[in-house]
Amino acid sequence: MNSPYTRCPVVTGIGVIAPNGPNTEAFWKATKEGISVVDMVTREGCEHLPLKVAGEVRDFDPTELIEERFLVQTDRFTHFAMAAANLALEDALLGRADYNRSPFAVGVVTAAGSGGGEFGQRELQHLWGQGSRHVGPYQSIAWFYAASTGQISIRGGFKGPCGVVASDEAGGLDALAHAGRTIKRGTDAVVVGAAEAPLAPYSVVCQLGYEDLSRCEEPDRAYRPFTDAACGFVPAEGGAMLVVEERDAAVDRGSRPRAVVAGHAATFTGAALWEASREGLARAIGSALADAGCAPEEVDVVFADALGVLAADRAEALALADALGPHATRVPVTAPKTGIGRAYCGAPVLDIAAAVLSMEGSVVPPTPNVVDVNVDLDVVTGKSRSADLQTALVLSRGLMGSNSALVLRRCEKSPS
Repeated sequence: MNSPYTRCPVVTGIGVIAPNGPNTEAFWKATKEGISVVDMVTREGCEHLPLKVAGEVRDFDPTELIEERFLVQTDRFTHFAMAAANLALEDALLGRADYNRSPFAVGVVTAAGSGGGEFGQRELQHLWGQGSRHVGPYQSIAWFYAASTGQISIRGGFKGPCGVVASDEAGGLDALAHAGRTIKRGTDAVVVGAAEAPLAPYSVVCQLGYEDLSRCEEPDRAYRPFTDAACGFVPAEGGAMLVVEERDAAVDRGSRPRAVVAGHAATFTGAALWEASREGLARAIGSALADAGCAPEEVDVVFADALGVLAADRAEALALADALGPHATRVPVTAPKTGIGRAYCGAPVLDIAAAVLSMEGSVVPPTPNVVDVNVDLDVVTGKSRSADLQTALVLSRGLMGSNSALVLRRCEKSPS
């Protein structure tokens, strides 16, 4: 076994369930073309609520992808995660023949913001309307934010280190970093990521307490970060799961390393204190670059947090200037999430997927619906931009104050 100092975590598989595509290929095609699918909310029970615009996953039938015995005991957010995990495992060519020989060598880590709101609402309605005998036994687990980790590990027979990250929306990045550290400690593979389903009526009502949630009723104007027209963020369903492996182990079994999980750092600056997030995010960026052994000028693309709140967007731009220096105004910055909405913990994992695909395709996807940028950043708008991408910086902040930065490198540029 390699020592922790030489074990290198790499992404080998990507699985996406998103508003702009029920699989990775469809997601990437729409992302690369800058197609926006943010639209009016159609979920039953949400018709009269103030939230009018969101990113819904509409081309998704869990009965075609997940066995009935799992469906009855899980919420929509876990359906997304399980389906995406399957896609990631297939993409990584990691089949049962590989991990049945060593099930303790494969772990699972997910991040979650709120858990199973739709399942919980249904069972609470049974309790209120019919009594406690009509509440199903799976209520005790389906709502829980750890449900996706548990069900993916049970379904796959994965007995390696498993965990759940609860660190705000930034948990999507923190989960990948946790997986990377797990690989360095000796685990061969980790199924990692996040998916959310925040559009049940109960969940929407909870979100209405967020001042930064967009109430705009025009889909093409509801989520416009880095502009004077910014009026908050649009929530979304979906997310992504990845397979992260030790590079030598992946190569030995014939898999294709796609990107190195090179560096990560996280800070905390307090709920909705966006001016303070400048310092916290800058510190996270600087520490992540140091962890990756990466100079600021080596960053080829930034996938921004892009909250869509004037103070938060300004703080993010200033944090990049603080951390990257003069390079901050030259490096391409993008936020594909403006075309699908912000899927809480799933949002940064979708950005990771897009970053890996961008490096492979040598293209920076655009930021849909954004024009007239009001910050001193090279925000890519309108259409994709060709570029030689060797290093990507992915950023995320949470509404409760978490800040996280992750550095990905193409494998050709990674240190041996």
